[in-house]
Amino acid sequence: MKKIFTMVIIAFPELLFAQQAKALEDNKLELNERYQVLKTNSQTYEDYKVIKEYVLDGFWKIAMDTVRVKETKLADVRQKIATLQGELATTQAELANQKASVEGITFDSTHIAVLGMHFGKGTFLLIIAAVVAAFLFVIAALAARLKILQASVKDKTQVADSLTNEFEAYKRKALERQTKLSRELQNERNKLVELGRG
Repeated sequence: MKKIFTMVIIAFPELLFAQQAKALEDNKLELNERYQVLKTNSQTYEDYKVIKEYVLDGFWKIAMDTVRVKETKLADVRQKIATLQGELATTQAELANQKASVEGITFDSTHIAVLGMHFGKGTFLLIIAAVVAAFLFVIAALAARLKILQASVKDKTQVADSLTNEFEAYKRKALERQTKLSRELQNERNKLVELGRG
């Protein structure tokens, strides 16, 4: 019986610590909760806690596994952050390109390029109106000058026609006079010839 009692006394703490190690290895517990289980299930000697080495090794293994998991998650998060920053940079570049495109479209919609020079539409319309007005003024001036020239040519034509008519009338009168004088001269010659014969 002593042997059984001794075996139970020896095995009981082992079973107790086995349950403690099993409780520590439960993956559902957080590291802080595992620490509390370790502290609660350890033996106390004066103000010190006595922890079996294999239990402490198990806790250390779990702590290191937790740290590795956290580091892996941290690396994944950093990778995601880097990916998101790359996507953000790409999106910002696309946004800048879109903004430049919109500004270009806006500029093109408010400006007109003529002979390689860009004019605002209002300025262009003002210039075109001034050019058209200048052309109309030149055309009106040319039309007025043409009318004056036509009137002058008409007057000169009338004067020339009048002079031509007067000259023709003078020529006719002169020819008639010459013919009349020639007849009178011939009559006088004929009279002289008759006087000389007679």
